[in-house]
Amino acid sequence: MVTMKTINWFRRAAALLAVSVIGFAASNPVQAGKPPKGFTALFNERDLTGWWGLKTEDPAKWMALPADKLAEKRTASLKDIVQHWSVEGEELVNDGHGMYLSTLKNYGDFELLLDYKTVARADSGIYLRGIPQVQIWDSTEEAKFRLGADKGSGGLWNNSPGAAGKDPLALADKPFGEWNSFRILMVGERVSIWLNGKSVVDHARLENYFNRKGTLPRTGPIQLQTHGGEIRWRNVFIREISGSEANEILSAKGSDGYESVFNGRDLDGWGGPIDNYVVTNGAIQCRKGKGGTIYFNEELSDFSARLKFRLPPGGNNGLAIRYPGSGDTAYVGMCELQVLDDTAKKYAKLHPAQYHGSAYAMAPAARGFQRPVGEWNVQEVTVKGTTIRVELNGTLILNTDLAKVENPMYDLAKFKGRLRKSGFFGFAGHGDAVSFRDVSIKSLK
Repeated sequence: MVTMKTINWFRRAAALLAVSVIGFAASNPVQAGKPPKGFTALFNERDLTGWWGLKTEDPAKWMALPADKLAEKRTASLKDIVQHWSVEGEELVNDGHGMYLSTLKNYGDFELLLDYKTVARADSGIYLRGIPQVQIWDSTEEAKFRLGADKGSGGLWNNSPGAAGKDPLALADKPFGEWNSFRILMVGERVSIWLNGKSVVDHARLENYFNRKGTLPRTGPIQLQTHGGEIRWRNVFIREISGSEANEILSAKGSDGYESVFNGRDLDGWGGPIDNYVVTNGAIQCRKGKGGTIYFNEELSDFSARLKFRLPPGGNNGLAIRYPGSGDTAYVGMCELQVLDDTAKKYAKLHPAQYHGSAYAMAPAARGFQRPVGEWNVQEVTVKGTTIRVELNGTLILNTDLAKVENPMYDLAKFKGRLRKSGFFGFAGHGDAVSFRDVSIKSLK
């Protein structure tokens, strides 16, 4: 039998879905109050426009749903949302139960501001791109000291034990009954957090809780977790970060120990076929139709290199790692790390280990983290022993040991230099006008 209560619930859910869809379709949800310059309000202080419900669910799975199934999932979540979430003036209130309030819009690189106030023995958090979590809990609850509650809120609690960011750098929680304020900056997988003005996480990688060896999704929702105790939120503002700003953030962090190896004017200090390259607007660029491997003339063993690169459509180049000074670095050097326009149609059917960031023909990198062709990207490469890590625009896309390669494109005997202990760093041009700038190296020995 259909009761009036059931009818009223369906009316509320339908109304909520209608405004949510409208909010999702627009590029910006309805603004609330006075967000700081450049920010948009996620909560409009009237209703739940722009939000739906999720639990702790792998974004890779629900994002892969067909559009109609995803719409059904969103609609079904509203029954729970209207039971446990409410609006009280400027406050967004949860009773401590139910699904987590999640933005309909997915975000990539962003700066998030929000205030929260909770109760004793609370245990909540904030999911970034749908990944848990920035921890919120009772730092005085002795029963949870063994879990780290005494260290306070703001850490990336679901990171592995001992990983950077898991425990907050400072105890910054305010007494219960007072509002706490978060500032969260996320670029790639890198997260920095300030709680009540104190730095609690400094540029740490947020691990993918659902796939420890995988990357984070490039975009995803902001989720406000509920976990047994009432929690209130207000002043929920977000600012999306452009590629150029993200590049500057990534370039500035952890720069100690790096030394520039390119003066921005000429190729002084470099060897190889330097006439096949030109320096223009502060960048090294391979001449169209030319190529070969140029290298900074200082032999390296373990090192980290940072640089920016820009691809033309269909561009192809490479980073020479422990190059001996002659020959094809892909085979005589430790490896060639691909620099490639992964979006070009002509490269649609390559071997997985031929795409950008891969140790050419040996170890494939994760795809989908390049900026649009024509924009600058930031890349960091760390070489220790036989291992190589590649971080592209803040996301770790390759973490491999070339002594333990599985399923290479060719017989490993072809890669005669893969276990080299030292060599040069450089660029392996293949005739396309790929550009590099802000090239710096840090020796790790």
